[in-house]
Amino acid sequence: MDINTARQTLDDIERKLYAYKHAMAIISNDAETAAPAESQQGRGVALGILSGEAYKLTTSAELAAAAEYVLSHKDEADAELLRRAEIIKRDARETACIPIDEYTAFTELTNESYYVWYNAKLNNDFASYAPYLEKLVETMKRFSKYIDPEKDTYDYLLDSFEEGTSREYYDKFFDDVKAVLVPLIAKINDKKQPDSDWLQNGSYPVEGQRRLTELMFDAFCLDRNHCTCAETEHPYTNGTDSQNVRITTHYHTEDPTSSLFSVIHEGGHANYELHINPEYDYNCLGGGVSMAVHESQSRFYENYVGRSREFVEWLWPRFAEIFPEQTAGHTAEEFYRIVNAARPSLIRTEADELTYSMHIVIRYEIEKKLFAGEIAVADLPAEWNRLYKEYLGVDVPDDTRGILQDVHWSGAQFGYFPTYSLGTAYSAQILETLKKELDFKTLVAADNMHPIIDWLSERIYRFGCLNKPATYVPAITGEPFSAKYYTDYLTEKYTELYNL
Repeated sequence: MDINTARQTLDDIERKLYAYKHAMAIISNDAETAAPAESQQGRGVALGILSGEAYKLTTSAELAAAAEYVLSHKDEADAELLRRAEIIKRDARETACIPIDEYTAFTELTNESYYVWYNAKLNNDFASYAPYLEKLVETMKRFSKYIDPEKDTYDYLLDSFEEGTSREYYDKFFDDVKAVLVPLIAKINDKKQPDSDWLQNGSYPVEGQRRLTELMFDAFCLDRNHCTCAETEHPYTNGTDSQNVRITTHYHTEDPTSSLFSVIHEGGHANYELHINPEYDYNCLGGGVSMAVHESQSRFYENYVGRSREFVEWLWPRFAEIFPEQTAGHTAEEFYRIVNAARPSLIRTEADELTYSMHIVIRYEIEKKLFAGEIAVADLPAEWNRLYKEYLGVDVPDDTRGILQDVHWSGAQFGYFPTYSLGTAYSAQILETLKKELDFKTLVAADNMHPIIDWLSERIYRFGCLNKPATYVPAITGEPFSAKYYTDYLTEKYTELYNL
């Protein structure tokens, strides 16, 4: 073998892997947007077979030999080829630790679990979902020990979503965040809140909200030739490559801001995927590098842009044109204060910027206890309700708006939730550097997102998985990551909003 042969082998096998993953992604997207309600059985069979074929390719001797050749001839390989070989070797090792029958069975389990979760949420029926959740927890415990017997399971799961993190890492991060946010939230709880009854009154037809979605596609430069929006129970983004990205939303007639900020959030994910170097499309460098870096972009668009005064003032007349009767007699300033009001709430995806991280802390603490064996799946609703009361002062009326509200656990995505807060903090620090180089407020006020997207693409998007996640903030800002930028941003914004 020589370096060119090794490269060609990686190219050939990774393209085949891409084909299987592409098929599974489209099938999964169909399951959540368009498939018949009870079509999960055949889909599970198809996904099990496809995941088995992907397993065989990932763990093949031919792929391993090519990757090993590259790693042992570093002087002959470029940075991209070396990084591919590193990722392939890691993925092959971890995948091979799991018996193939268990690997494919897990794919079928998550397919079935989504279907059960969806119906459990609609029917406020945690009991029907609990056995699946127990299987998912036990499976992840077993898989983590196959892969790294010496490592704590939850540390392994956290690291799988954001390389280099652990309970110790997140404990410190959340301690830093809570030290500022808890007293700030307490101060605001005594303040008068803006009247939102006129905005959240149940009179916003879905058709008008779809027009609002189209407006957001234009505002955030989302290419309709390569990105679409569908409707689902829990919004998400799913991309197969830089030419094919799907976002989703859920329209609520009682509150148009729910879908509005959901579309902006998912649009941030989509712009990341759409601007990755297309040369990485069919290999492991394609796609976002980690969930916290990915969430740094969704939360950047949703909050730092979407909830800014400049964006709201640009949006308001267009929003009022779509909903003239509902907005008559009201102003952009009222709208701005409503979408930035800090109110403890039930639903994470609709939480304000200030209290959002407390929703994440609740999930993080529950997951830690669950994987430490301190609580059982049967205890989850009560623990969830207790923590919502303790941290947010909110009484949870039912499991649909409590423990069942998020889709993540049905896909065994334990360890994902902390990346939302971490990513939000990443983007606060990145924003400060961006502001030194671009007139951020003027660009947002003029609905001129192109320079901002180009700036982010040059520093984050185009690299795909080429660089490790922990390198991005220091490389962009010139200093180590610090949660202080995030807490300072929230302190400044909410001190002004509530005249503290």
